[in-house]
Amino acid sequence: MGKIMVGVGIVLILLGGLWLLQGVGILVGSVMTGQTFWAIVGLILLMVGIVLCAIGLRRRPTTPST
Repeated sequence: MGKIMVGVGIVLILLGGLWLLQGVGILVGSVMTGQTFWAIVGLILLMVGIVLCAIGLRRRPTTPST
């Protein structure tokens, strides 16, 4: 389950970063360029991706099964 969360988190980080950069006008050549809406959506996706990666990478204490 952790690997899936990390994988989805990485995809969200990349997509969110792309949308954020387009929204603030750093990456040009798209309909989303310079649109505040896409900058906000990108930032939210970026944060959700970071949280998912952190949860997926967090090590759970191993308890011996008895």
